[in-house]
Amino acid sequence: MTIDKKFIIDFDSTFTQVEALDILGEISLRNDPKRDEKLQAIKDITDLGMEGKLNLRESLVRRIEILKANKSQIAELIDALNQKVSKSFQRNREFFQENADNIYILSNGFKDFITPVVAAYGLKEENVFANDFIYDGEGNIVDLNKDNLLSNNNGKPATIKSLKLEGDVYVIGDGYTDYEIKASGLANKFYAFTENINRPKVSSKADHIAPSLDEILYVNKMNKKFSYPKSRINVLLLENVHPIGVEIMKQEGYNVEVVGSAMSEEELCEKIKNVSIIGIRSKTQITKKVLDHANRLMAIGAFCIGTNQIDLETCQEKGVAVFNAPFSNTRSVVELAISEIIFLMRNLHDKTMKMHQGIWNKSASGSFEVRGKKLGIIGYGNIGAQLSVLAESMGMNVFYYDVVERLALGNATKIDSLDELLETCDIISLHVDGRKENKNILNKEKIAKIKKGAILVNLSRGHVVEVPALKEALENGHLAGAAVDVFPSEPKNNDEPFESELKGCPNTILTPHIGGSTLEAQENIAQFVPGKIIEYINSGNTFNSVNFPNIQLPFLKDAHRLIHIHQNAPGVMAKINQVLANYKINIVGQYLKTNEKIGYVITDIDKQYSNDVIDALKEIEGTIRFRILY
Repeated sequence: MTIDKKFIIDFDSTFTQVEALDILGEISLRNDPKRDEKLQAIKDITDLGMEGKLNLRESLVRRIEILKANKSQIAELIDALNQKVSKSFQRNREFFQENADNIYILSNGFKDFITPVVAAYGLKEENVFANDFIYDGEGNIVDLNKDNLLSNNNGKPATIKSLKLEGDVYVIGDGYTDYEIKASGLANKFYAFTENINRPKVSSKADHIAPSLDEILYVNKMNKKFSYPKSRINVLLLENVHPIGVEIMKQEGYNVEVVGSAMSEEELCEKIKNVSIIGIRSKTQITKKVLDHANRLMAIGAFCIGTNQIDLETCQEKGVAVFNAPFSNTRSVVELAISEIIFLMRNLHDKTMKMHQGIWNKSASGSFEVRGKKLGIIGYGNIGAQLSVLAESMGMNVFYYDVVERLALGNATKIDSLDELLETCDIISLHVDGRKENKNILNKEKIAKIKKGAILVNLSRGHVVEVPALKEALENGHLAGAAVDVFPSEPKNNDEPFESELKGCPNTILTPHIGGSTLEAQENIAQFVPGKIIEYINSGNTFNSVNFPNIQLPFLKDAHRLIHIHQNAPGVMAKINQVLANYKINIVGQYLKTNEKIGYVITDIDKQYSNDVIDALKEIEGTIRFRILY
């Protein structure tokens, strides 16, 4: 007969992210003039108790004396704790509901607030063991029940001993009192739970350090929701990704490392070996060599619009999905373009430089309004189209050129020839993507065709303009000015010097690749990209991926999802279904989409399966990657 595993779980800083008495203090001491001082004292006493440096009963009594709390405040405390249940516990609610008979909450805290919080997760009141408050006639908390075993040192081992549990007993907690259960020989394993706080003295005693509940369920083969513990998904975020993006990844339970700058190819080859997800901006190059070292990589997040810094073809071959933020910084880039166009048309760059040199040169010469001028937009995608709308509202006549057929917005006019656009317009603004074919799209020959006295704005990619030719055109007066935000070679971080032939050119604005660098844009990007990656990891959704076939999947419910990425070749779907048929597995739903390189098959099945099924699916010719979601 198989006896179920018993899980003994601590409450404060384990089931919840916080120490409940600390939160009660914030409530009860809200109007106390010495509130901050008293709250710090409560926290200090808590830490001493958790680390085993203070007698438990003394710790509890001293905190109750400081709290001056009342029974009427318990309901507010419960509401606050319900919002602070540990993230990995929230993710695994089904685990508690399905195993409620074998889960025990054991805490030196108090039943008054613990029982209602854990009951919401399906846990049984009779399986909650904790202290009891003593109230006076007016409901003030004045003491604790000192006959309760849990009010004493070694109260947890004594309580477990009294329960006479059969089978394997596993303890999950963050405090020294949790370790004491294992030390007393009453538990098979002690898991130091570090999702909310890591106490080194406690962790050093643990059989296993668990950064989340996902990890514990995984090692015990009880993971019902995720095929792989999120704490084992290593995320590397480079180039000062906005803190919101970092926090979203951490809240999802991933193991996140943040690096402020870009990395060289050699550095990245070493760093990426155990990385599951990497987030970059524009300076980091994800080359084939880097990808050859990426043993665990599942997804890349480009926290920007462009993806030309990523070898998308090799990513496809290796089954690595790439996501970017195609719309998130559009407005920021457009606003910079508008401001620079006005700045250049008024010749403000040279005027302000002279003012800083003490030269007063009040003159209208070479200074023009933008109203009525012809704006030529090269590249009529998201940014080019929005620039068209804003420019037209300012009275400019808008013309555009694109190799792809695009619908004109407002009164914009499509021009079929790049040469005609260059010869016609007073202002040229580049908004093309980073594909190789766009290198030097404005070379010396094309720059010579630009209308004399026009201005040029490049906020797209550094390699699309031939820089020496642009310098020559500015210095000989063929162009009246230029604004350049992107360069063929850029510093990897703010400590490296910037070098360019364009330094010192007349009426030339040089900016350090900041077209999308506004707080609004970075926040939008930091929310969008992690969201898409998390969807992909959790459900297999590839919607908005730049290199995978785009599939928007329904929510996975009461099924197992098999994800099969393969080379796009005839017959793979038939082979997948034949394997499933051979093992008599019923298909609940199935989705297939391909592009020129790969096929992406999602199969939802309604029953358990053997490892033989998985091995057979992996062995299908052309398989690139296979994974399972529950």
